[in-house]
Amino acid sequence: GLTTRGAARFQRAFSSKENKQAILAPSEQTSTVKRLFGFEKEDISSWHRLVCLLNRPTDPASLGIFRFLFGMLMALDITQERGLSHLDYKYLDGAPVCRFPLFNFLKPLPMDWMFFVYFVMFLGAVGIMLGCFYRLACLMFISTYWYVFFLDKTTWNNHSYLYGLIGFQLTLMDANRYWSLDGLRDPRKRNAHVPLWNYTMLRTQIFIVYFIAGVKKLDADWVEGYSMKYLAHHWLFDPFKLILPVELINLMVVHGGGLILDLTAGYLLFFDATRPVAAAFVSYFHCMNSQLFSIGMFSYTMLATSPLFCYPDWPRCFFGRFPEFLQPILPFISPPPIPSSSCVYPNPPSGSGEQQEEAHAAPKPTTPSFKHKFRAIFTILYITEQFFLPYSHFITQGYNNWTNGLYGYSWDMMVHSRSHQHVKITYTDGVTGDVGYLNPGVFTQSRRWKDHGDMLKQYATCLSENLPRFNISDPEIYFDIWVSINDRFQQRIFDPRVDIVKADWSPFQPNSWLMPLLVDLSPWRTKFEEIEGSLDNQTEVVFIADFPGLYLENYVSEDLGNTSVQVLVGQVNVEMVDEKKNYSLQPGEKMQIPAGAYHKVYTVSEGPSCYMYIYVNTTEAELQKNFTKLSELQEKVRNGTETEPLPPELQPLITGLDDQDSTGDNSVIDPVVRVFLKRQKRMQEVKKRREASLIERFQRFASKKYYSIRRGFLMTAIALRNLAVGLPSLEQLTREVAYANMKETETSQDEHLKDEVGHGEL
Repeated sequence: GLTTRGAARFQRAFSSKENKQAILAPSEQTSTVKRLFGFEKEDISSWHRLVCLLNRPTDPASLGIFRFLFGMLMALDITQERGLSHLDYKYLDGAPVCRFPLFNFLKPLPMDWMFFVYFVMFLGAVGIMLGCFYRLACLMFISTYWYVFFLDKTTWNNHSYLYGLIGFQLTLMDANRYWSLDGLRDPRKRNAHVPLWNYTMLRTQIFIVYFIAGVKKLDADWVEGYSMKYLAHHWLFDPFKLILPVELINLMVVHGGGLILDLTAGYLLFFDATRPVAAAFVSYFHCMNSQLFSIGMFSYTMLATSPLFCYPDWPRCFFGRFPEFLQPILPFISPPPIPSSSCVYPNPPSGSGEQQEEAHAAPKPTTPSFKHKFRAIFTILYITEQFFLPYSHFITQGYNNWTNGLYGYSWDMMVHSRSHQHVKITYTDGVTGDVGYLNPGVFTQSRRWKDHGDMLKQYATCLSENLPRFNISDPEIYFDIWVSINDRFQQRIFDPRVDIVKADWSPFQPNSWLMPLLVDLSPWRTKFEEIEGSLDNQTEVVFIADFPGLYLENYVSEDLGNTSVQVLVGQVNVEMVDEKKNYSLQPGEKMQIPAGAYHKVYTVSEGPSCYMYIYVNTTEAELQKNFTKLSELQEKVRNGTETEPLPPELQPLITGLDDQDSTGDNSVIDPVVRVFLKRQKRMQEVKKRREASLIERFQRFASKKYYSIRRGFLMTAIALRNLAVGLPSLEQLTREVAYANMKETETSQDEHLKDEVGHGEL
């Protein structure tokens, strides 16, 4: 966009004697404040100076690279975490599905139109990446993104919220001034300056993500090492196990390291002296997170934000080191940026000689206009709002539960872990009085409603609307949900005596049917560890806390042949339902609970009661003994020490299982042998996957992603065709969907090997 003469003048201006002196001796030319923060303290001494600072002309290179990376990552995210690849499973046309939008009037569009929404979102992300029709692309992306985001609270998390914020910010910025198709179409945009507030807003947003996350980790549970206790056993921490026990890895590395990194990362990335070290640590941190958690593109997005803290012209220096024959396809490194009306240009310094020539070549001085002042005000208000939102829970009190607020804008990442021991949904027919029970999660695909009062209210309302189809009139819905947060006692989170359908709920009022978290019992967690450490590998324990006047109704499975309940605090009465007998237990006392029977545990003390179930899965224990015997027998047969011929039901120990045997069609084979061999085969395949080479792992990863993305695009093409020309015949549609669902054989097998929990075959 510059003439040859103009470019030469800019080059002379950038290589003047004074600038060379400034580079060689910055301490003599630049104040300490400017070297540290990039501006003089006088620049914020008045409103006029602050407006000029925020609209100061800045190199667009770093912003352009971030725009490209963010758009690319969002295009990938749409096919994965946003759910394009399984959209038809998420939004079921005509099915009675309970949904959890932020606003109850929000409804999903018909299936084919939802695919169109995602298609528009994808085009917007690609447009952002390429800088093509940039402003329109940003609007396409954020309008559809926030619609999908508000449509389902159960998928909310901090990084999904962050994507929406960054998309909104980019809509207002001039991020298409570097390495964009818009720059090729319009020379005025190509390589033009961007105002400093573009960088200020993004850098501050990322600083807030780190710093507020660190402040939230000052929570006692995190500092004491209870939040992410299980992470210390992950293979990524194996190098630390050479010098530290698992307990110290959990406390010092997982929790202590995470706290320090979040609190300091934003500061260390900002300053030149500490930036290289900070970049190395945050890169290692995000690479670890990509393996520890299923968080989609978040780790890679945060990696893409780190260069924003570098000097804005870093891409010119970086790509300038590449061979010359690659320059045509790489971001350009010259000429210097051209003036832009989005920036405020200062008066050139007065002088003579070369300084006069530089002043003649410099952009024409400008004064702040209304748009410059408005953008400065907006930047300040936006940053203030982002600092305020994580602590605004006193306004939206209806969304507060044991943790504050809607999960997403609080940046309390990984601070709370939950486990659910018991969930019971009871309905009462309002006309006949009949009582029945519902399968937890009926009419919904999510499990997150169990922890949030606002979602529980939506779920109860949805159930009351669907149950009349099953001849249940004017139903009352009661929830009995037991949760443990950060390794505390299992306790109720909501009052089981309240009909949630008729219960009051307001986003601005505290939830009256929320049960308090028994934080006074938190010190018991140390005792839990001692008790668990004293048990053998086959014995399990569950710690329960309950409120006065309530009771726990429980059924002991016949598999649990050795179950007892022991009181730790308070007084309880145990009612054996079938025997119609009551037993009173004081602290330290325990009693045996028969298997295959219901019982109720009433809390009769004035304060909360605490007790524990100790049990052994006798069926599992016996199965493990049989597995050990079969494994020994199999080894003897293989090494020739077993001389007796095997009976027909044990022959598969030698020959293995064929497809017919695996399905259980062959009644000759012993069922335990079948389970043993299937489990053995599964363990061998899992071991093979774990010991696979880096190339094999990459091939498996790439294959999985390919078929996932492939399905998303093919299903989108089918939907767009349906909208354009109408539905085809059912037979054709079935063939098309079957083709979209096609997967590689190994990929299909991997899905069956994801998680083996217990012995589901039995």
